[in-house]
Amino acid sequence: MADSSTPPAPELPAFTAWPSFPFEGDLKIKALEPPVETEPPRKGEDVAECAACQAPDSDYVWVNERWRVRSLDKPTGLPMVLLLEPRSHLDLGDLPNLLAAELGVMTVRVERAMRSLDNVARVHVYRWGDGAAHLHLWFMARPKGQLQLRGTFLPMWDDIMPPIPEAQWKEDLSMIAAWLAEFGGDAIAQPPKIEWQAPSKLSDD
Repeated sequence: MADSSTPPAPELPAFTAWPSFPFEGDLKIKALEPPVETEPPRKGEDVAECAACQAPDSDYVWVNERWRVRSLDKPTGLPMVLLLEPRSHLDLGDLPNLLAAELGVMTVRVERAMRSLDNVARVHVYRWGDGAAHLHLWFMARPKGQLQLRGTFLPMWDDIMPPIPEAQWKEDLSMIAAWLAEFGGDAIAQPPKIEWQAPSKLSDD
């Protein structure tokens, strides 16, 4: 007689017990879907439909003739999240030798600029290529002192933690832009204007 009992659930991987894993409680592994015969096109495969190619320099933090650095549209849970993109519509494996060499230099510069912020301990660099066709490297800053955020789950914590104050975020963007501009290019991000109101009179009666 065949055994009709339900097969045991697969064991959870060891990383679910790591201190940096952001979830607890009962977890269940999803079933792996069968592979597709043809992978779908990514966003912006065509230059005419590429959001990065169509975006003006004013949407960026810092730019030069070959590279641009942008932030997300609004602050998130981490002190800073930036993306580095080439101006040319290229993916990682398409970079000519000049841009490939500069990619290393630019990666170090962006990392150093972000690490210069007082509230940043480490900067993690990621490249995911399944979403948009235009090359973009992610730079995510881990807050100083937040040891639970160390390691590979930092992007998850960015979505979980409450956003940092917008004024602090804009000021930090301007500092990073100025830091990068020391090596050339143009700092696009500017510090926020000070909100103040002059008193109606210099002293009380």
